[in-house]
Amino acid sequence: MADINIDQKIVLEKGFLDIELDVSLDLFAEIERLKKEKNAIILAHYYQEPDIQDVADYIGDSLGLAQKAAETEADIIVFAGVHFMAETAKILNPSKKVLLPDLKAGCSLSDSAPPALFKAYRDKYPDHIVVTYINCSAGMKALSDIICTSSNAQKIIESLPADQQIIFAPDRNLGAYINKQTGRNMLLWNGACMVHEIFSAEKITKLKLRHPGAKVIAHPECETAVLALADYIGSTTGLLKYSANDAAKEFIVVTETGILHQMQKNSPDKTFIPAPPNNACACNDCPHMKLNTLEKLYLCMAYETPELTMDENLRLAARKPIDRMLEISKKYGL
Repeated sequence: MADINIDQKIVLEKGFLDIELDVSLDLFAEIERLKKEKNAIILAHYYQEPDIQDVADYIGDSLGLAQKAAETEADIIVFAGVHFMAETAKILNPSKKVLLPDLKAGCSLSDSAPPALFKAYRDKYPDHIVVTYINCSAGMKALSDIICTSSNAQKIIESLPADQQIIFAPDRNLGAYINKQTGRNMLLWNGACMVHEIFSAEKITKLKLRHPGAKVIAHPECETAVLALADYIGSTTGLLKYSANDAAKEFIVVTETGILHQMQKNSPDKTFIPAPPNNACACNDCPHMKLNTLEKLYLCMAYETPELTMDENLRLAARKPIDRMLEISKKYGL
């Protein structure tokens, strides 16, 4: 592995531009104009607010977003998501300008795996390869052998020899689910997503009693007790497809609420009920994802800031495991 500083700070210009906008400004029209003028593409995660999803050129989960970032011919990539997603776009597109509406849009799961601590852990198991969930920093990717997403994690693990020892990081819940599905015994880093960790199995059970015809669909980042209640477990794209194709008319959705916008657009005749967390809230939003707004997106495009840049040695080291993921995904048609 190249001699890189895994704790290298990504160069950040500003958190976001705080400029008062004219209330009469048609932000949708202005954003469309800027996309054409600047040859820019907007990539948005399913967990973004509905307005951002509606103005995006592509909406997807982590795998789809990585694939789209790898193939785009745009000069500017505007990433409406969280920081590690914009990092992935930059890793794959060193010559393109990558913008993020709010650089403070981080990720609790990514933060749960500091690269220096993980390196010390990894070095204890030299006979293990490292498969890392894409929800991590560039420093973590640089320490990995293969990156995966919730869409392709099982296929990637199954593509490896049965006797190959594996460290899976950073999400312990996704890792435990893949262990169960594949019969593996991967070592699991003790990380988790704050959104998926706080769903309440008790409240979901009560919802099922009130909606006996509803199917429970859940993301594999959820805890085992919650997944045990699910009729279907899958990535955000998997949940979206399942809800559109299944005959049920009601669904209890156990992931971040942003996905409900696309579910309702795809299936206007169906009812989607957000699963409640174990607090007083009725639904479960990611505070990091929701830092991005339509106003920040417009300002980001208008002023081409804040921009994400990266040390080249770190970028090259982080790209290798992403390329391996994309190769495996292509092989299996994922």
